[in-house]
Amino acid sequence: MDAVRWTPWEFGEMLVLAVIALGVLNLLWILSVRWWYRLRTPPPELLKARCQDGWELTVYLRRAAKRRFEEPVLLCHGLAANRYTFDFEPPYSLAHALAEAGFDCFIVEWRGIGGSRPPPRGRRWPDVTVDDIVAQDGPALIELALARTGARRAFWVGHSLGGLVGYAVAQGTHADKLAGLLALGSPVFFPPDRLIRQLIHMGNHVSWPRGLRNEWLSRTLAPFLGYVTLPLSDVIINPKHIPPSIQRKVYANMMASMSRNVLRQFRDWIDHDAFRSFDGSVDWRAGLSRLTLPVLVMGGSQDRLAPPKNLRAQYELIGSGDKKLHIFGCERGDKMDYGHGDLLFGTGVAQEVHVEVRTWLEAHATPWSEDSAASAGNAPHA
Repeated sequence: MDAVRWTPWEFGEMLVLAVIALGVLNLLWILSVRWWYRLRTPPPELLKARCQDGWELTVYLRRAAKRRFEEPVLLCHGLAANRYTFDFEPPYSLAHALAEAGFDCFIVEWRGIGGSRPPPRGRRWPDVTVDDIVAQDGPALIELALARTGARRAFWVGHSLGGLVGYAVAQGTHADKLAGLLALGSPVFFPPDRLIRQLIHMGNHVSWPRGLRNEWLSRTLAPFLGYVTLPLSDVIINPKHIPPSIQRKVYANMMASMSRNVLRQFRDWIDHDAFRSFDGSVDWRAGLSRLTLPVLVMGGSQDRLAPPKNLRAQYELIGSGDKKLHIFGCERGDKMDYGHGDLLFGTGVAQEVHVEVRTWLEAHATPWSEDSAASAGNAPHA
């Protein structure tokens, strides 16, 4: 039998058809993964916050079961994440835990992420920097929460980049509108970790020319997590601390994209051990010494991105007279040693992390009363 001979044109056509078929199969796989691992909780209230530059943010409101405190809580996700960082299924959801405790919770998605992805005319997602989130998104989130609750100030709770943004916002024009700041695994000092540096450099290369759209990869791999451990997982989490079923749901729902300029900014921070603006003109780390609001610094005993040694240096640098440092791990009697991501999804978060957060917030919050309601006027509240 004669061998089949393909002309270059025919081979090219077959290759294009194969790529299209694989793309369609991958899309169907991803849609199936998203449906199978969808979160089964009542949806929060959907709000919109318009920034001064015209970018519209999506904000999700979890109302207090019974409002007990005047100040709302702003829950701010980190790099390559979205609102599910804090608004997951109980008992892994800090938003649900704080709403049950009596706080109105506003969960943001930063520009370019999830519901906040579409840019306004004249703006481009690849150009987004941390500076934009600090100068535009943070103030818009604060103003929305205060307008909706009638409160004078709000608490800022951020994980990783979300905490870093909070540190920078607390040095700006809206500092007096924050009642306190809780930074969870947020490194203002960057460890001389060769592997982390190599990973961020690799991310910068593959993000050219726009950014790193990594949702498709995380959703493609999600069903296999817990059965196999991905290489380098210990950089981000302590895999033994997160149940396999939760790992699969996290990867199917929580991972998000990173703009090229945000990745470039992170590379600058890691290469030069700095926490500063994109052009280097504002040193946010130096500004920590001028903070006066209450601050709670929290982290994990085995967090390679925000190791305890660096968190202690961060704590010492903060100028506030009301500050506290808490490192979660076996040394303090916790169930397990915590990494970076298991500060959110570890098996002990409800009894350990959530309790510490709630206790600190309740100690610093203003009780909600009839007088509070009267002074809030007609502002919507829970």
